[in-house]
Amino acid sequence: MCPNKAITEVDKEIGVVEIGTSNKLQFIHGKLNIGEVMSPPLIMAVKEYINPTRIAVVDAPPGTSCPVVEAVKGSDFCILVTEPTPFGLNDLILAVEILRKLNIPFGVVINRSDIGDDKLNSYCKKEGISVLMQIPLKKEIAIAYSDGVTIVEAFPYYKKAFTALYEKVARRVR
Repeated sequence: MCPNKAITEVDKEIGVVEIGTSNKLQFIHGKLNIGEVMSPPLIMAVKEYINPTRIAVVDAPPGTSCPVVEAVKGSDFCILVTEPTPFGLNDLILAVEILRKLNIPFGVVINRSDIGDDKLNSYCKKEGISVLMQIPLKKEIAIAYSDGVTIVEAFPYYKKAFTALYEKVARRVR
């Protein structure tokens, strides 16, 4: 664009896309290089590897920043994970506004559901937002997580709850 050719464009690696499989699951993620601040191009690169014939779960950072918008863009459904705290409610309100503007259907999973007050549930009810699942605060869950053990591995009865969550979302997407 510079008429004097004083500025030139060059490709710059900002991160890498890594792909792997485990059992029947495919895993794709982007690793942003240390010091880089522009993650949306990396998120777009990761999304190029999504197989449209398979179910894809895109994990996004909390909040409503550009990386979040890029991550959810084009989604069939968004699961908003929040907690019943003032910060959780504030972030949820902002995320709901964005998803409504993007016309992406969504529901809420409440983590640490037994802390705080009832303002989060009241907001969801008032706004007609489905609470898809609630996970209570349990020290044992935190300990398992810190040891690298998933909630389903540590507490097999959660498999039924997560299967029900999947089925709720699948019904809404169909």
